[in-house]
Amino acid sequence: MSKTFILAALFVASSAAVAQNRTPQDPRSMGGGNCALNPYNCKDAPNPLPAASTIWIEEMTWMDVRDALKAGKTTVIIPTGGVEPNGPWLVTGKHNYVLHTNCEAIARKLGNALCAPIIKLVPEGNIEPPSSHMTSPGTISLRENTFRAVLTDVVTSLKQHGFQTIILIGDSGGNQGGQRFVADSLTGLWKGAPIVAHVQEYYDYAGAMEHMKSKGIVDGTAENLHDDAVISLNMFIDDPKSINYDQRVKAGKASINGVSLADRKKATEWAKEIVAFRSQVTVDAINKAIAKKGTLPAPARRQ
Repeated sequence: MSKTFILAALFVASSAAVAQNRTPQDPRSMGGGNCALNPYNCKDAPNPLPAASTIWIEEMTWMDVRDALKAGKTTVIIPTGGVEPNGPWLVTGKHNYVLHTNCEAIARKLGNALCAPIIKLVPEGNIEPPSSHMTSPGTISLRENTFRAVLTDVVTSLKQHGFQTIILIGDSGGNQGGQRFVADSLTGLWKGAPIVAHVQEYYDYAGAMEHMKSKGIVDGTAENLHDDAVISLNMFIDDPKSINYDQRVKAGKASINGVSLADRKKATEWAKEIVAFRSQVTVDAINKAIAKKGTLPAPARRQ
């Protein structure tokens, strides 16, 4: 009898013994463990902690999410960002910083919503040969079919947990088509239960710039960078390091397109106004999409 055969037989016997001694999985089990082995692993176990103050699913325990759903937070927002070049001042994760602030503001205005983790990798151009943003070092791109598959799996996961309204927002132009496709496809497949809607109204930087003109910002002299005052300020309010704020102030470079950001107090006020405006526009559009039970017709893009 070969040594290999003996080892294989021992492995099978050992596996069978382990299977016989394994505690059967209790059907009430949740939380990553077996309900029969620890009551905190049981479906209806009381949460030993106070209600979570965060609206970010990734910052919550599974019990926090369960309890939030029971309390009526049955809307979830899936934000998609990107990693791409943005001129000499802004970090490559520009859109992800913007979404970190904006998704929270939108969810809190809605009052019954949570934010799913930001999908930070999105289509940014052909990978090989490189095109669009992929010609710049640091860019990470997904193929369009990969992006749609990721979105589909995320949406389906959230449906499984009982969310009744699933909203897709994207902070970059290349994200919009894939989000709309996934939202429309799943709405058709599930017949509106849950509602899945792509809210393109969120992605309206021109509208935000028009609004900010009435607040004292005039984005005038174009520097022809992948950057502007609205997006810089929207990043600044989340994390000043994301626009290299302190270094720019010290070097006398804290401006963009003729808008000075050097006055920190004024920049903070402007940034809060941008977040308030963009979140309210999005909340209004989300409510319209819910009433329609799906994605609204694509709005005309302002230049």
